[in-house]
Amino acid sequence: MIVKLKASTLKRHLAKRNLSQNSFARRIGVTSGYMSQLLCGERNPSPELRERIIKKLNDVQKLRELPEFGFDDLFTIRGQ
Repeated sequence: MIVKLKASTLKRHLAKRNLSQNSFARRIGVTSGYMSQLLCGERNPSPELRERIIKKLNDVQKLRELPEFGFDDLFTIRGQ
């Protein structure tokens, strides 16, 4: 099973919240280069990283009293 980040969804939500890809990368504990690879589909996020991405986005959502993100909002599963 391969789990891919829905890059366009993440980029759109970061832009709406005035968060750069670099600042979000720091928040989730990865380098800006690794973040770029995730967004280009060159890398697949580990289960731990997927959890951090969802948690950090939801932290921002809670501050703005917006609905939280779930797995299906940000990731897609593909067969091998």
